[in-house]
Amino acid sequence: MHVITLLNEKGGVGKTTLATHIAAGLAVSGHRVVLIDADPQGHATVMCGMPKEPGLYNLLVRDAGLQDTMRQVPGEQYRMEGRDLKGELFLVPSNIETRNIANSISDAFAVSDRVRELEELIDFVIFDTSPTPSLLHGSIYLATDHIIYPTKCEYLSFDGLVESIRHREAAQQHRERWNLGPIEVMGIVPTMFRRQTLEHRENLKDLCNMFGDKVWPPITQRTVWTEAVSDRRPVFAMQPRSPAAAEALDLVRRVQAAV
Repeated sequence: MHVITLLNEKGGVGKTTLATHIAAGLAVSGHRVVLIDADPQGHATVMCGMPKEPGLYNLLVRDAGLQDTMRQVPGEQYRMEGRDLKGELFLVPSNIETRNIANSISDAFAVSDRVRELEELIDFVIFDTSPTPSLLHGSIYLATDHIIYPTKCEYLSFDGLVESIRHREAAQQHRERWNLGPIEVMGIVPTMFRRQTLEHRENLKDLCNMFGDKVWPPITQRTVWTEAVSDRRPVFAMQPRSPAAAEALDLVRRVQAAV
């Protein structure tokens, strides 16, 4: 089982969009996937076409069973036309109660302990996180194997990226005390990329100079991405032959190749 977390301490960079597309894309590829919505806004829950509810809060604070907190996302929500759906996608939903988790758990390994219950059942666990760091983030760091950092090619997004990487390094020190392995940076994904603008092109060059091949191909800003959010379906389910779908599926393939 591989645990992957989407992080950036700057809001509006596409964390939820990437998290839901990666999770759904892995399921389309034949894997059993759990998407955990760790953001009080519950937008990953909404994008899966599911109602907001305190699934993660119930799991971590009320000690509810996984069978009582996981919801299976209907295949028609994300399947690709003309392609058999061989995997499964499950969701641990979120709502505003998620913001109270950090003040309600005392065990740093609370997230890790619950996630490891899925070890023999699930191939991938994907965490969508809020931009505001908290003790919940610290517990997620102890549970995760890989991090994907979405970022716009803009100054404030880069600032959030730097802060996020700094916190990962601090979390790594805690992991070492418990003889846990390193948290791998799986990839840095430029999002909402506008190739026609000099700022984005130059900032992408700077990003590649700083992080080398950890920087994955950018996700181009296209109208279909916002339409997909409104429709609560991935772009590859809405327009499977579109350039956006190709970029999304390439992202999924990179995730599979990196684990």
